[in-house]
This record gives sequence, C-alpha cells and structure tokens, in this order.
Amino acid sequence: MNSKKIIYIAILVVCFIAVFGLGIWIGVAKVAYHVPQPGTIDFSLFWDAYNKLQQNFITPSKITDQKVVYGAIEGMTNSLGDPYTDFFDPNQAKMFEQNLSGSFDGIGVEIGIKQGLLTVIAPLKGTPGEKAGLKSGDTIVKINGQDATNMASDEAVSLIRGPKGTSVTLTVLRDGWNNTKDIKITRDTIKVPSIEWSLKDGDIAYVQIYQFDDTLSSDFETIALKILQSPAKKIVLDLRNNPGGYLNVAQDLAGWFLQKGQTVTIEDFGKGKPQQIYKADGNSDLANYPMVILINQGSASASEILAGALRDDRNIKLIGTKSFGKGCVQEVVNLRGGSFLKVTIANWLTPKGNSISDVGLTPDIKVDITDQDIQQKKDPQLDKALEIINSLK
Repeated sequence: MNSKKIIYIAILVVCFIAVFGLGIWIGVAKVAYHVPQPGTIDFSLFWDAYNKLQQNFITPSKITDQKVVYGAIEGMTNSLGDPYTDFFDPNQAKMFEQNLSGSFDGIGVEIGIKQGLLTVIAPLKGTPGEKAGLKSGDTIVKINGQDATNMASDEAVSLIRGPKGTSVTLTVLRDGWNNTKDIKITRDTIKVPSIEWSLKDGDIAYVQIYQFDDTLSSDFETIALKILQSPAKKIVLDLRNNPGGYLNVAQDLAGWFLQKGQTVTIEDFGKGKPQQIYKADGNSDLANYPMVILINQGSASASEILAGALRDDRNIKLIGTKSFGKGCVQEVVNLRGGSFLKVTIANWLTPKGNSISDVGLTPDIKVDITDQDIQQKKDPQLDKALEIINSLK
C-alpha cells in the first residue's frame, strides 16, 4: 500500500509540474499581459460610469459594449498627450491601409495634430483638397460645423472621408488671415502618383516625390534608370507637400543617392536604450549627381528623413520653407478583431544626431510662396532651385 501511495503521489506531482509548465509556455509563447497590482487602479469608476450611462442616457440602445470598449481604448491613447499614438478600430484600420495603398475616396489631404491643433500637413497633388485651395499649415477649426479644435486626427479623417460626389465643408484658419473661411470640397476617388519627373533646361532631372507609399521603390527604380540614360547631369528633388510614408522606402531611395554604408537615419528610443542606425544599402548610381532639394511645411516624416540624410551626408542644400517636424517613430501593434494601435516608440535623428520631431528641417535657402504667386501660377521656390543647381558643377 505504501508503494502504491508513493507512486500515486509521484504521478500527481508530475501532472502538476506538466500543467504548470504548459501554462507558462502558453503565457510566454502566446500573449503576456501586464495586469496592474490590486489597488493601483480603481476600475470600479469605469463600471460605475458605464452603468450610469445605461440608466440615464436618453437612448441607451445606442450604447453597445463594443463601442464602449473602442471608446475606452481611444481615451486611453488620447490621455498620453501624443498626437501620433492612436487607436484604430476595424473601420479606421481599413482606411489607414487604403491611405498607404494610394487609392481611396475623400479630398486628398494629409492631416495631423500640431501644437494641439488639427492641421493640414499636405494637400496631395491634383486632389479636390489642393484644387479647393487648402495649404500646408492650415488649421481646421470645424468639419461640417462640428468643432474640431480638440478632435483626434483619426476622428477627423473619418468625418472628412466619404463617398465620391458627396461634399464636406471645412472651416479653416491660415496664418495672415484675420478670420476663418469655410471651404466646401466635393469628394472624389483619390489616386495619388508616387513620383513624376521631367527634364528641365536640357540637363536637369526634376523629380517630384508625392508620398513614400508601397509602390515608390519600384517606381523610383524605373525613373532612376531613365535619368541615367538621359542627358541629365544634375537633379532637383522636390519633396514639397510630401507627408511621408514608409521608412524602408526612404532607406531604399537613399541608397541611390548615398554611398553604401552611409547613415540614413538614427532611431533614438531614449531612456539610455541602444540606438538603431539605418544605413544606405543601394547601388549609389545617383550619388555623384549635383543636387538641391525642395521642402516646405508639407514635407513630413519619411520625406524629412531623406532630406536630412542627404544634407548631413552630402551637404546638399535645402530650399523652401521649414518642414513639418514629424520625426517620431510609430509601430503598428495589431489587436484582435481587425483593430490596431499605432504607438510612438522612438524619435528620428538625422545622421548628425539632430532631432526632427517638432523641430523640422530649416532650409539653407528660405524662399516663400505667397497666395499671389499661387494665383499667378508662379513657383519662386523652384525658380531658386533651378538657379542654384545651374551654378553647381
């Protein structure tokens, strides 16, 4: 009996260890959650508010559990005070993916939060927003009469977007205006080209990059080969009104203009953590072409990374106005049900270690474009770029 009892106890111990080990494996291999210690967060307040809404809101049928969860997560990200850390529910996630695929219905304007205000980063080329007269730096005060001064950018996008043929009215304030103006814009299907080029003055390749989307690397390769086979001996790279996109695309393009191994950008995580250095890894076929770069307030994110790298590594002059200053790194963290978080995890630094975030890039040669210039279809920034590039050997 004693030996049977010992065997029985041994089997129980083995089973317990196996179950315990399996639990640890599942926790580590699948999902690990940080659960606050009891007493550190009083979640009873959340449920108290939820129940009070159910009891007192005029139409409690509009309160759905899923919307409550999404709203709570959105509130949690908003509480961080970082305009680039956002929660995207499944519908917003789909719109975000459409943005980077290059085709969607809307007005074709990239927006973001700057100094706490909903701001036009850039109206994309040939879109209803550009044709209606929106400019980089415009503050959006209202959307269809709804106050937008404290609105998150993803909420604003969902209000501005809509089916082709419908309209949206933006109340806008611009530097130099004494009063706001209402701008009514008819939505359309937005298909933005990633890049265009032309030959100017016989030997200058004028290259306009509109966004760093998932097609740009291959599109740029096609155009770069044409430039190499053309009479072009110099390059004007136009990054104005380019709201950015993918870092790896900016790194790909830098590989054409920089020598292999030169730094493109530095990812700074702060808190004493090791920095991540991204280096050029291309063919350097355009590295010996004299260049100038055009930037303005609509140049953001990946376009600032590329411009900053070419200035720091090759001393290429930047012409135009100060860039937007979106120099922080976001990581997309997928959540269940098709939603995700876009979380700021680091800041971008130029190869010389200068921060882009909130500061932007100051041009070496400042040239403004006035409303009168736009009306008369003049481009003094491009004129200056051509003047400078013609003086380079």
